Amino acid sequence: MRITIVGCGVIGSKLAIAADAMDDVKRIYLVDIKKGKAEALEKKLNKAIVVNSVEEELYHCDLVIEAASQEAAREIMSKSVGRGVDIMVMSVGALVDDEFRDLMFERARNNGCRIYIPSGAVCGTDGLRAAHVDELESVELITTKGPKSLAHIAFFEEKGIDVDKIEEKTIVYTGTAREAVALFPKNVNVAATVSLLGIGFDKTVVKVVLDPKAKSNHHELRLKGAFGEMACNTFNVPSPDNPKTSHLASLSAISALKRIVRNEWIGI
Repeated sequence: MRITIVGCGVIGSKLAIAADAMDDVKRIYLVDIKKGKAEALEKKLNKAIVVNSVEEELYHCDLVIEAASQEAAREIMSKSVGRGVDIMVMSVGALVDDEFRDLMFERARNNGCRIYIPSGAVCGTDGLRAAHVDELESVELITTKGPKSLAHIAFFEEKGIDVDKIEEKTIVYTGTAREAVALFPKNVNVAATVSLLGIGFDKTVVKVVLDPKAKSNHHELRLKGAFGEMACNTFNVPSPDNPKTSHLASLSAISALKRIVRNEWIGI
């Protein structure tokens, strides 16, 4: 298998290192708008080469992995599924646009390719997926993070909220998943995943809680439906390289890549 990784940040780098150790991966193409980052990563790997764009090796590629941004995801998805190449999307918030999402899924079906979305930093997505087969009454995602994870976010700056001055556990946002994904594009991608699996972006409720004493990124997924009720808590250790990213998000991406490469689908 030949893969292209777009975005050589925390998750992209960890994916590349993991892929480099997989026998079934023969070549890794690296793309980043900051070419120096891709070149630095290339030096750590045995199977990687840096390319200037996704299109450069798309005809020779079996899987594209987006690990860059929501904006990049939209562009890369269009190019990949347009040519019938499988893609794994990490910036799931790019799919909040209903028209764009429907178009991508339709093109993927027509062109015989797959769109993979890892579970990311939240557990319980398997139960949510199963519960949605029958009537699902409500889905709520409560995300609790510390000041470092929520720093430099335009929403708080516009509201005049200084996250470093909040001394008690405080709900700083309540709204729909659609709005949350737009306001916190690097913090609540899990809200997009949950919305896609459940009752949609407009019915899924998201709460963001700031806890100055938080030592982990905490996601609580709550659902009610014909199946009963579920509450699933995930306490994530922040990535040492980027406090906005949970370590589990990287592990989820690596796990998904292993399943794709091996064509093994246990627990689907």
